[in-house]
Amino acid sequence: MSRILSGIQPSGTLHIGNYFAMMKPMIELQYNNELFCFIVNYHALTSIHDPRLLAHNTLNAAMDFIALGLDPDKAHFWVQADIPEVTELSWILSCHTGMGLLERSHSYKDKIAKGIIPNAGLFTYPVLMAADILLFNAELVPVGKDQKQHLEITRDIAQHFNQMYGEIFVIPEAMIPEDIAVIPGIDGQKMSKSYNNTINIFEDETTLKKKVMRIVTDSQPLEVPKNPDTCNLFALYKLFAEPEKTQILRERYLKGGIGYGEVKKELFAMIWEYFAPFRAKRELLENNKHDIASILKKGAEKTRPLAIETIKRVKEATGLKYLI
Repeated sequence: MSRILSGIQPSGTLHIGNYFAMMKPMIELQYNNELFCFIVNYHALTSIHDPRLLAHNTLNAAMDFIALGLDPDKAHFWVQADIPEVTELSWILSCHTGMGLLERSHSYKDKIAKGIIPNAGLFTYPVLMAADILLFNAELVPVGKDQKQHLEITRDIAQHFNQMYGEIFVIPEAMIPEDIAVIPGIDGQKMSKSYNNTINIFEDETTLKKKVMRIVTDSQPLEVPKNPDTCNLFALYKLFAEPEKTQILRERYLKGGIGYGEVKKELFAMIWEYFAPFRAKRELLENNKHDIASILKKGAEKTRPLAIETIKRVKEATGLKYLI
């Protein structure tokens, strides 16, 4: 049994990229592992400055997770800001993190290039992420390939700290699903709330259909053979279809004679059907928000003693605990 940890940012409505890259793997891992799963609302402050929106998104993300199958009784499930030791550790780690390490962050550079206004929180994001991971002695951290560098930064910070003060932190390993590549949004870029190109998990039927029909494809005529491996539509299709069905579509692409409109209609139907049972549960949870808040508070109470123990060791090691 491994201790596995990952969090999701409530910076917007959760989408199918979130689901396949992080949520679904975490839910599947809860049965045979010690699972730590949380809503990273401190991280969301780098982009959300509307208090009502942040509170709304935080609760919605929790409801989405539970509706999709996360069991709070099996997992440690909480909201980041409900465990204050994470920001305490983040400051301590920031005092042991070189500027050059953060300046090399691809994610920061990419966000700036996309026009996102930089702030200190965005720049030091990897340090807070390191605190999230190291505070609970996580052994494995599921991340997408585009997040691998952030985990490498966490490892660098932890190794440097351990060299200075002894074996305080567990050095985490990345857990990267090989079968899940970067999931494209409807415009062909990585699906991201920042790019406004998402297909949300609990999209209403009309909006879902409109978004699927807007997925960017090339302009090849119907009769021309097509390359499935460079097609955004095919990349999304294979997330929902059985392997046999995906292979059939691949062969039709290569043979030619298939139109993208036909594939889009089929994809829409598959997505709508796939999330149908989860939608029903999500609607029930929507009417019991106080219960969700209670679940999150209990999750923080269950998880916080581990954070307190880690902070105690860190303070003793660094001299912050000065009474002998």
